[in-house]
Amino acid sequence: MPHLRVDVLESDLAGNEAALIAGLTDAVVEVYGPWAREIAVVRLHGVVASRWGIGGVTAVAPAPSVTFGIKEAAFARPEMIAALASGVTEAIAGVLGDRVRDGVTVEFVGTPDGRTAVGGKIS
Repeated sequence: MPHLRVDVLESDLAGNEAALIAGLTDAVVEVYGPWAREIAVVRLHGVVASRWGIGGVTAVAPAPSVTFGIKEAAFARPEMIAALASGVTEAIAGVLGDRVRDGVTVEFVGTPDGRTAVGGKIS
């Protein structure tokens, strides 16, 4: 199951929640296929500007940071990882604007088989 956690400035997030969720889900579906729409999970976390620091100081206008939980086996397909990184970045820039594009970070966190459970069952 693709899980995306997006940390974004609260001021950028306000009013853009639905568009970000839809755009990020569409980016996942573009790579995985239509079957993934129902299992793509997007969690948006708004951070107030004074609580986001880079280099030891409060960041002025940081771009969103995405943690993308993915099955570890996906790393055997680097073209898929590249397409996901690009699609997620474009989805965010499409909603929040070009000013964030060059700073969007996407971190892929792989989960080995047998280390995820849904509804109390290992999947």
